[in-house]
Amino acid sequence: MKKSSLKKSILASLAVVPLAALLVGCAGNAETTGGAAENETVRIGVVGASDEYWETYVEAAAEEGISVEIVDFSDYNQPNPALAEGEIDLNQFQHIIYLADYNEANNQDLVPIGATAIYPLGLYSSQYTDVKDIPDGATVAVPSDPTNLSRGLLVLQSAGLIELTDGGSAYSTLDDIDAGKSRVEVTELDAALTATSLPDVAAAIVNNDYIADSGLDASEAIAQDDPSDPNALPYANIFAARAEDKDNATYKQLVEIYQNTKAVTDGVVANAGGTAVLLTTPVEELEKSLATVQKQIAEQG
Repeated sequence: MKKSSLKKSILASLAVVPLAALLVGCAGNAETTGGAAENETVRIGVVGASDEYWETYVEAAAEEGISVEIVDFSDYNQPNPALAEGEIDLNQFQHIIYLADYNEANNQDLVPIGATAIYPLGLYSSQYTDVKDIPDGATVAVPSDPTNLSRGLLVLQSAGLIELTDGGSAYSTLDDIDAGKSRVEVTELDAALTATSLPDVAAAIVNNDYIADSGLDASEAIAQDDPSDPNALPYANIFAARAEDKDNATYKQLVEIYQNTKAVTDGVVANAGGTAVLLTTPVEELEKSLATVQKQIAEQG
């Protein structure tokens, strides 16, 4: 991925103490391994710092003695380069597949240090209330970015609308659709346009970021993927750090604060229109998933 110029706007610069996901510890006595030293402000990069739960998170961290600054980025291409270059200490905006793609493309070794939530990807329609009612030969839209395109295709396959020649994977494309065994035609559109295309297509995969703005409700999805499926783990959103900071006690406590502060997690769910499924997946499982996905990317050349 290209390194973009950083357009940072500081949402909060309060003295914040991180909440421990399972046990809230005392940050003042925590040992750190790399990263921000004791009493220094931990800078966390996000996309969407205006979401109210970030202010709640900063306040919760402050109560535990940790000063947190939320650094807002204007698009998804910015937080990983900023983390790799040491301009921020952590970021929280991406799922495992996105991180794997970044690491492989840039020869980096950023790592997950905690899970936050997974957001089921839904299929919506303004014409049909059941996938069974979608007529054969109808057109269905999916997002054009590689990650959500492949995930969208898997949703369509699970719904019985298409069949993928290789059974489907995190890297399926339109070329992998078995037209002879599929009920619908699939077209790809920019993720921001799939919702607005609903009057023109039978159904469309709509990213969670665009549900509310499009006047949709998550409960209106006529199909979606299953967050409890082990195959969905690569789509888990995470806190990411530099490899040398993966054992930083303060950073671990900040993950715990996010996971265990009800006002924060309630805000995350509300902000996602009720679609977020909160996670406390062990870091070892996140690391294993990242390694598996990066291996798949490498094998694809």
